Amino acid sequence: MSSIRDLIQSDLKIANLGLPSFRDDLEAAGASVISIDWSPPLSGDVDAGWSLATMMSGDDIGDAIDAANKVALERVLGAEPMWLDCLPARDALVGMTDRTILHSGPPVAWEDMAGPMQGAIIGAMLFEGLAPDDVAARKMCEQGAIEFSPCHHLNAVGPMAGVISASMPVLVIEDANGGNRAFSNLNEGLGKALRFGAYGEDVLSRLAWMRDVLGPALSVIARALGGVNLKSITAQALQMGDECHNRNQAATSLLFREIVPALVRSDFPKDQIPDVLDFIAGNNHFYLNFSMAAAKVALMAGSNVPNSSLVTVMARNGVEFGIQMSGTGNQWFTGTAQMVKGLYFPGFGEDDAAPDLGDSAITETMGIGGFAMAAAPGIVQFVGGTPETAKQYTREMYEITLGRNPTYSLPPLGFIGTPTGIDVRLVADKNILPLINTGIAHKDAGVGQIGAGLVSPPIECFASALAALADQFAGAK
Repeated sequence: MSSIRDLIQSDLKIANLGLPSFRDDLEAAGASVISIDWSPPLSGDVDAGWSLATMMSGDDIGDAIDAANKVALERVLGAEPMWLDCLPARDALVGMTDRTILHSGPPVAWEDMAGPMQGAIIGAMLFEGLAPDDVAARKMCEQGAIEFSPCHHLNAVGPMAGVISASMPVLVIEDANGGNRAFSNLNEGLGKALRFGAYGEDVLSRLAWMRDVLGPALSVIARALGGVNLKSITAQALQMGDECHNRNQAATSLLFREIVPALVRSDFPKDQIPDVLDFIAGNNHFYLNFSMAAAKVALMAGSNVPNSSLVTVMARNGVEFGIQMSGTGNQWFTGTAQMVKGLYFPGFGEDDAAPDLGDSAITETMGIGGFAMAAAPGIVQFVGGTPETAKQYTREMYEITLGRNPTYSLPPLGFIGTPTGIDVRLVADKNILPLINTGIAHKDAGVGQIGAGLVSPPIECFASALAALADQFAGAK
């Protein structure tokens, strides 16, 4: 009783975990109050909360997930992405046919697709000669004459609409440690581009040149070099102000240094070499697609580890945001695609924007991009914020990841490794969503990029993934 009496008579220091109004009443009574920013996991979903409680460390299920996550993360960090070749998609991708068109994000039907994706698909059909004009192309899509598939289903990735058709050249990236292969199309540069849904004659002419000249040139280069270590390029670029999603100036320059001597010394037609080098030198985003495929192949190494809650895919199709988790293989967990919050080009605003779109969030899934914004303070000029907020964004991502990537170190944070290995449990427990920095596409096909900003997945993706993992353990009993 004396200890209780002493407590009551002392100057109380109170931690308020409730509504802010609770603090106001206590302070009015003369108490010293510290407010703690906390809310129940998954917005107070009781069932999800109990599921989460059984999956954290300290019991058999939590320990099993921890052990699985350790294996998955070690495999991801141990991957060695190498650029080996550049081939037509039909020759590189298992399951690709002349009537297959790949797109970004989780599966989506033609009639539900966002404007930029429909435009990009029409452009691909015109490019492949599958339809004589856009009217005929739309009719074929409506009648089911084209087979649509997410890029991820064929171990590929594509920015924005992500459209890949049979004759388009794709980068071939192999994990030197595991042998997995991932693929990406080539970056067209800014302005009117297929990935934004444009399909005018200038777009189709550029795609034809990329197929006939750029792709073969890249094949010659990669083979002459015997492969290019992309992990090394990304690591160096992070030291030079890139985050390898929306800022790729340093990475593209580093890749360019590898490319020039190999191409000049090759037997590639000399009269075509200047155009190839001018195109790459004039496209600061050229490395993006290499970065994406390298991230994809590394995350493939950590996929399909039973019981693991590590996120292996984050992708958006302009309608839904989808994630995949190591312990549940290729199963998608989806929610409504969000609107990107950021800075718009002059003449455009939120009413012009399409919802979040593209496979490029594979970079954040790997721990770069928005997770590495501390390395690229210059990016805030395009997505909003200050250099200090860029650091804070990265610091927050450590709260929901399983470890740090020692190869991808961040000078502004004392050279610690990037936050890597998104854990579905930590996202749910801490109510912190992964941060993605991304471009903003116009909602109508063909207009192109109209800004850049920040976005996060909807929480229901992680709630569904958590429930699926809980069901696995329940079914095993």
